[in-house]
Amino acid sequence: MKSFIREVLLKLQKSDTPLSEIIFVLPSKRAGSYLLKELASISERTFFAPVVYSVEEFTEEISGLQSIDNTISLFEFYDIYKGLTPKEDLEDFETFITWAQSLIQDFNEIDRYLIDHKPFFDYLSGIQDLKHWYLQEEKTELVKRYLKFWKNLPAYYEALSASLIAKGEGYQGLIYRRASEKVLDYLEENTKRHVFIGFNALNTAEQTIIQELLAKEQAEIFWDMDKTFFNDPFHAASIFIRDYINNWDYYKDINYEGFSENYSEEKNIEIIGAPKNIGQAKYLGEILTQLDEEQLQNTAIVLGEEELLLPVLNSLPDEIGELNITMGFPIKNAPFNSLFENLFQLHIKHTGNYYYKDVISLINHPALNPLLNPYAQSLITSINSENRVYLDFEEILNFFPEDRKKIIKACLQPKKDSVGSLIEDFQTLIHILKDHLKRNEDKIGLEFLYHFHILFNKLQTLNEKYPHLKTIKSLYNFYKELLSTETLDFQGKPFNGLQLMGMLESRALDFENVIITSLNEGVLPAGKSDNSFIPYDLKKEYKLPTYREKDAVYTYHFYRLLQRAKNVYLLYNTEAEGLNSGEKSRFLTQLEIEKQPAHTIGKALVSPKVPQVKNDLKEVKKTPEMLERIRSLALSGFSPSALTTYIRNPLDFYHQYVLGVRDQEEVEETVAFNTLGTVVHNALENLYKEHEGEVISEGFIQKFIKLADKQIIDEFSEAYSKLPLEKGKNLLIFEVAKRYLHNFLRFELTRIKAGEEIQIVQIEKDLKVELPIPNLSFSVYLRGKVDRVEKSNGIHRIIDYKTGKVESRNLNVVNWEDITKDYDNYSKSFQVLTYASLIALQKDLKFPAEAGIVSFKNLKSGFLKFEKKEAGSNKKDSMITEETLELFQTELKKLIMEICDPEIPFIEKEIKKNYGSF
Repeated sequence: MKSFIREVLLKLQKSDTPLSEIIFVLPSKRAGSYLLKELASISERTFFAPVVYSVEEFTEEISGLQSIDNTISLFEFYDIYKGLTPKEDLEDFETFITWAQSLIQDFNEIDRYLIDHKPFFDYLSGIQDLKHWYLQEEKTELVKRYLKFWKNLPAYYEALSASLIAKGEGYQGLIYRRASEKVLDYLEENTKRHVFIGFNALNTAEQTIIQELLAKEQAEIFWDMDKTFFNDPFHAASIFIRDYINNWDYYKDINYEGFSENYSEEKNIEIIGAPKNIGQAKYLGEILTQLDEEQLQNTAIVLGEEELLLPVLNSLPDEIGELNITMGFPIKNAPFNSLFENLFQLHIKHTGNYYYKDVISLINHPALNPLLNPYAQSLITSINSENRVYLDFEEILNFFPEDRKKIIKACLQPKKDSVGSLIEDFQTLIHILKDHLKRNEDKIGLEFLYHFHILFNKLQTLNEKYPHLKTIKSLYNFYKELLSTETLDFQGKPFNGLQLMGMLESRALDFENVIITSLNEGVLPAGKSDNSFIPYDLKKEYKLPTYREKDAVYTYHFYRLLQRAKNVYLLYNTEAEGLNSGEKSRFLTQLEIEKQPAHTIGKALVSPKVPQVKNDLKEVKKTPEMLERIRSLALSGFSPSALTTYIRNPLDFYHQYVLGVRDQEEVEETVAFNTLGTVVHNALENLYKEHEGEVISEGFIQKFIKLADKQIIDEFSEAYSKLPLEKGKNLLIFEVAKRYLHNFLRFELTRIKAGEEIQIVQIEKDLKVELPIPNLSFSVYLRGKVDRVEKSNGIHRIIDYKTGKVESRNLNVVNWEDITKDYDNYSKSFQVLTYASLIALQKDLKFPAEAGIVSFKNLKSGFLKFEKKEAGSNKKDSMITEETLELFQTELKKLIMEICDPEIPFIEKEIKKNYGSF
C-alpha cells in the first residue's frame, strides 16, 4: 500500500523545486511527522528537512499572534466585560462563565468564517427581540436587561479582539482572521513554494489564505479524495472538496487530476456488533490475535470515544510487542484526581463541621491512607462507635501525631473561601506525596503527581494575574476546565508497531488494517450537539457550520480511512439503551447499501461466553474446632435469637455465632429500627423496674405519662448521643418513639380502668438455665432477657415487646414439628415459648400461664397470646401448660441436637423473596 503522503512526495520529487525548499502545511502535527518519515524513506541522498507546519502553526506564523487557550480567553473576556458593563448589571465571575464559554465559541466561528460582526450581531439581537415580543406596552426590567446584553455583543467582541491583538495574543478564530488579513504581507516576505496536503473542511479564513497563495502561484494543494465519492454529487464525504473544485477561481482554468481510485479495490470489511464498550474492547483484542507481526506494523485502532482507551489497553494480547498511542492518557482518570475532587467538595460544602462520610473517604483514599494509618483507623473506629456524624477540624486533628498533622492541615484546615490558601495547601500536600512516592520508587505515581503540580501552578498564576476567582467553587470549575485538556503522553516509537488514535488524529494517515470502534449514532457521527447562542437559521444564512456539516466532516474521515485499507473491522455497541449507546451508525448502513463489487462485507454479532453457574446451596461441614465452639455456645447459653437465626438459615448461624462474624459497626445517621426498639424497651424498664412485685394503679400510670417524654429523650441521648434529633427523619423517629410509649401507657390505663388487676412480677430479667438433653455429653443452657412477667387477674403472663407489627396469626401453632422448621410462620411462637421454658425451668412461677407479644404497631389488638390450634378445627387453647412446654421442649431439644450433631453440616436455606405489594 502506497500512502497518500508518499504519493504526493513522489509527485513533488519530479518537480523543479527541491523538496527541502518547499513549505509543507498539513492538518495536524502528527501528519507532519509522517511526512518527514516518508520523505526520509524515498530520498536517496542527504538534504536539509523542509519546513513543515500544522495549519494552526501556519496561521500563527502569518498572523504574528500567539495562541491562548480557552481558559485565558475567559479571564481576558471578563476583564473586558467588567470595563463595558454598568455596575448594576455586572454579574460575578461564576455566573459569567456559564454563558461566556459559549459566546467565545461563537466569536471563534464568526472570526474563522470572516463574518462582518456588526450586521451579524444586529441580526442576532433582532431575533432575540422578536422572541420576547408581547402585548404589554412597556418592557419589564428583566427583558430590557436581556435585550441590552444582546445589543452589547459587538462592543464585547471588538474590545476583546483589540485587547488581545495589542498583547500579541489571540484565540484560534482571531488568529485565523488576522492571518487572512495579513496573508499578502506574508507573501511579500516569503516567496517559497507552499504545498497543502490532506485538507477537507476548510473554514473561510483557510480558504482565503490558500486561494491567495494559489493566485500568486506560490502554492499547490493536494486533495485526498477518491473518485468514487467525488463523482457522486450526493455523497457527504466529498461535499467540501467538490464545492472547492467547482467554485474556486483557481480551478476555472485548471482540471484537478489528483483523485485516487483506491476505494473500489478489493477490501475485506467486517461489521461487528458487541455489547457495551467492554465488549468492543475485548473483541478488538481477539481481532489483533489474528494479525501477524508484519500486519500489526501497518494497523491502526481508531477509537470513536476516548473512554475506550483503558479497556482497549487492558484487552491487548500479550503478543503486541510495540504500541504507539497518539491520544495520551487523560489526567482526569488518574487516581490523584479523585483525591483533589474529594478535597474540593469538602471545602465547597464546609459549613463549620465536616460530614463523617467525606472525612472517612478522604483518610481512606489510597494516596493518603498509607501515610495516615494506624491513626486514620482509630479515627474511623471512634466515628463509628460514638456515632459522630459531623466532626470539626480540631477534633480530627487531635487524632494524629505532630508529624501527620501537616497532612491533615493541608487537607482539612478551613479556608474561609480563600482561593489562594487552598492552592497553597494543595501544593503542600503534593510535596508531601512526592516524598512518599520517591521513597517507594513509584515512578508512574510521580509522573501523575507532577502533572497535578503543573496544573495547580497554572491555577495559582491565573489567580495572581486575574483576581476573578472569588470562591472555591469558581476555582473548582476552572480546575475541571484545565484538567479536561491535560494528558499524560505515552512513550513509544511514533512510527513502529500498532497505532492507537482518535478519529481526528488519523487525518492524512493511511493503514492497511483499520479497526474503528463505537460506530453508533450520537458518537460517529455525533449528531445534534450545538453549544451556541447562534440559531440554526442564522448559521445557514451566514454559511456557518451546523451539525450537518460536522457530520459530513466525520463522514469524510471515516471513508478516507477505508480508501487504501485492505482489512477493515468496524465495531459498534449493540445495546440500544444506557450509557454510551445508541442505534447502529448510519455509516454502516450506507456502507452496506453502496457496496462495491470488489468489497467483501461480513456481518457478525458477538457476545461474551457466560458459563451457566448452578446456584447450589452452600454447605459447611463441622470440624472439631467448630464443634468446640458450639459446646462453648451451649455452656454460655443459646438465646432465642440465636436459635431462630438457625431456623431461618443455618449458614447465618454459622457465620454469626460459630465464626463470630458480625456486621461492622457503622455510623447510624438515621435511627435504625433496632435502636428504636432498644430506646422504647429501656424507657419502659426504667419506668416499671422499681415497681416489681407491686400492683399498678392509675396513679402510677399517670406519673409514668408525665415522665415518658423525658425517658425517651434520656434514652436517645444514651444510645444516640452524637446525632441531632431535631430535624429530618430522626425527628420523625424520635416522635414515633414518644408516641409508642404514650400509646402503651394509655393502653395500660385502659386495662386498669376496665377493672383489670395488673401486678408486675418481673421486668427485663436476665435468665440462664440448664436444658437437660441426655443424648448430649455436655451441658446445654438457655439464656434470654424476658421483657415482662405480670399477673393479670391472677393469671401469669410472659410478655415480649415488639416495636414492629405482629398479628395474632403469627402466634398460632398447629403442628409442633413445624415450629423449628418454618421461620416465617412460627418464629414469634418459638421465641415466646422459649421465654416460657426459661421461666418454667427456672421454677420462678407455676404453670399454666399465658405468653405472648405486645406489638406497639398493633396495640388495638391488645395482648397477643400464643395459641395452640387443633388441626381441622377452630378450637384454640391459649393456656401454656406443663404438657405444652413438654411438647415444645421436645422439638427444641431436637433442634439443639441438630446444631450439635457433628454429622449434620450447616446447609444454606433457600430464602423466599418477598417482593411486597404495590
